[in-house]
Amino acid sequence: MSIFNLIFQFSQAQDSSFYDLTATTINGKPFQFSSLKGKKVLIVNTASKCGFTPQYEDLEKLYKKYGGDDFTIIGFPANNFLKQEPGTDEEIKEFCTLNYGVTFQMMSKISVKGDEMHPVYKWLTEKSKNGVMDSKVTWNFQKYMIDENGKLIDFAKPKEKPMSPKIVDWIEEAGN
Repeated sequence: MSIFNLIFQFSQAQDSSFYDLTATTINGKPFQFSSLKGKKVLIVNTASKCGFTPQYEDLEKLYKKYGGDDFTIIGFPANNFLKQEPGTDEEIKEFCTLNYGVTFQMMSKISVKGDEMHPVYKWLTEKSKNGVMDSKVTWNFQKYMIDENGKLIDFAKPKEKPMSPKIVDWIEEAGN
């Protein structure tokens, strides 16, 4: 591969910034990812009828402990795996609030794979967009870690709990 091609690929990846992304909150309001500048962000695809659904509890604990000016969590309900998130946004919001006391930002239900994949997940899973790596969302509760500069750092597989050393150490690490 020529140096020109490498520079072109790098510039293409850099053209797609995390901070250019937008989504819709679970309350139907537009959300600009540019508002997350300076924060580490954990993005999680969620589902209410999954064996991993109890991870909402640890996600909320993580948010209560670290959330604020330096860290946040964004949940994206998705119905891609065995139809484990069949509810409407209102039903999902009620479920999360009543059962897990969720206070971190939840978004409107999206698709995290296939032809209908939301642009946020295209950015998370395509090296050509994030400039770091390709990945595939394998199940509900896969967790993506974005640093305070909007760079994708890594992801944790669905089985990995939110309070795992991998995630906690990343949050506590000063400047990546």
